[in-house]
Amino acid sequence: MKKIEPVNLYSNNKPANLPEWDLSDLYPGVKSQVLKEDLERLMLNAEKFKKKYQTNIAEISGTKLAHCIIEFEKIEENISRIMSYAQLVYATDMSDSNNGQFYQSMQEAVTKISSKILFFTLEINRIEDAEFDKKLESPELSHFKPWIRDIRIFRPHQLSDELEEMLLEKSVTGRSAWVRLFDETMANLRFKIDDQELTIAETLDRLSHKNSDKRKDAAEILGTELNNNIKLYSLITNSLAKDKEIEDKWRCYAKPVSSRNRVNQVEDDVVEALVTTVTKSYEKLSHRYYKLKAEWFGVEQLNYWDRNAPLPNDSDTIIEWKDAKRIVLDSYNSFSPTLASIGAEFFDKNWIDAPPRAGKASGAFAHPTVPSAHPYLLLNYQGKSRDVMTLAHELGHGVHQVLASQQGHLMADTPLTLAETASVFGEMLTFQTLLKSKSSPQERNIMLASKVEDMLNTVVRQIAFHEFETIVHDQRRHGELTPEAIGDVWMSVQERSLGPAIKLERNYASFWSYIPHFIHSPFYVYAYAFGDCLVNSLYAVYEESNEGFAENYIEMLRAGGTLRHKELLQPFNLDASDSTFWAKGLSLIENFIDQLDDGK
Repeated sequence: MKKIEPVNLYSNNKPANLPEWDLSDLYPGVKSQVLKEDLERLMLNAEKFKKKYQTNIAEISGTKLAHCIIEFEKIEENISRIMSYAQLVYATDMSDSNNGQFYQSMQEAVTKISSKILFFTLEINRIEDAEFDKKLESPELSHFKPWIRDIRIFRPHQLSDELEEMLLEKSVTGRSAWVRLFDETMANLRFKIDDQELTIAETLDRLSHKNSDKRKDAAEILGTELNNNIKLYSLITNSLAKDKEIEDKWRCYAKPVSSRNRVNQVEDDVVEALVTTVTKSYEKLSHRYYKLKAEWFGVEQLNYWDRNAPLPNDSDTIIEWKDAKRIVLDSYNSFSPTLASIGAEFFDKNWIDAPPRAGKASGAFAHPTVPSAHPYLLLNYQGKSRDVMTLAHELGHGVHQVLASQQGHLMADTPLTLAETASVFGEMLTFQTLLKSKSSPQERNIMLASKVEDMLNTVVRQIAFHEFETIVHDQRRHGELTPEAIGDVWMSVQERSLGPAIKLERNYASFWSYIPHFIHSPFYVYAYAFGDCLVNSLYAVYEESNEGFAENYIEMLRAGGTLRHKELLQPFNLDASDSTFWAKGLSLIENFIDQLDDGK
């Protein structure tokens, strides 16, 4: 594509009739008698469980242990139900001090309950392998083998009962408190743009505005306001990194990322292969694409606020909620009516909260809650094409969580690396549907460019985030980092990953501070790249021969946390430990860029 002349088309319209979720399927209200009684009953059940089984786990039979696990699962599911409700209420409006107080009180209450049953998994892990293998001869216990496997991989990193209990109880005034401080600070931020007081979600949305001046204003005000609080964000980051370092030392983890890899059920070398493959591809992916984009805009370099700018001939049409719903469900249905049917429930039963609001959690997420209920989706829907893709993404999570819930509470949870598979696959289905609907080369190029940018944001940007986290955590081991030092790491990584076609200014040095994953879940971010590359490889298999693919795919989702990535990918003849696997996933992005380059 040659330089594209901009059109003066801009709409201030906002999508209408956005749904809000109904949390009454979890509890009638924060002061409900049902919630109060559940807490009281849970504490009694946890105390009974402790009295009945503590110090006895090694001696009991495999069959008896299976019955213990069933009791344990019931307690854990009820704990999760309460905390899911508290988290969703809190996410609805983090600026409301009553919500914050409710969330904290629930967290403290369930932590007391959890401390009563903590002994159970600790005692399971003290049993030697040979002895445990004998117990697993019991068919009843064998059913829980995947959960036991995932518990026992932490054996080398387990501490004494007293230390484990202390860490659990201290978490509410330690890590959790820092996370809450970050969330509430972000929720209370306001950015004055065009005589409006915007939330951070609305301000970030302005970075993909049709009007360049509005993008610039949003970027500059965002950087200024973030910098006004940068000492606080740096303190939070330093404190959490140090907290993690201390716990990692006691648990004997070799690297800061190692504990996350254990949780994700993925080997260190597989993650390293992914990171290495992506970083080596920066030049042929992000560098090349942003150079093309700069050419379309008729400039040598794009300002950082223009990185996600819509193409000049993009109509920037607001997509209403009903249309977004239709697009996504039709896309799912073309692949599998089963997935579409499950997805439709989210719209029909008020399981989605879509409107941007002051105080609401930024971004988007899917919360699985518990198998006895159902997932909920949170969005900040602005009506852009990216928002439709976000809906497709989070709905993918939701459908996956519904299918996986069949495994029961303990085995439904999917590792992050695989949890991102269904979400990204849902995006790909939606993209392909939209692409096929475009008749003109110009419209197709706009769609392709939008998809490439989403993929770069998912793969390149998230791996760059991973690099940033790794450096910050490594350097923190030698002492506290100043805000300037953290900003320097951020700028260095961004320059390397985005390439010379993106012009960065010092104002951009504070942009690391708004990214919640660094605070909520250290080293979470590589899971997005893992999922995107995995889906690219999966989709290539689907295109080559789709016979039986949908059925195998649904079974993969149903597996929840029972299978590891090697077992899940085996029906598709894919292996994430093979270095060529990641290259195959990245080649799809490169192919899309080739198509755009050919159209210059």
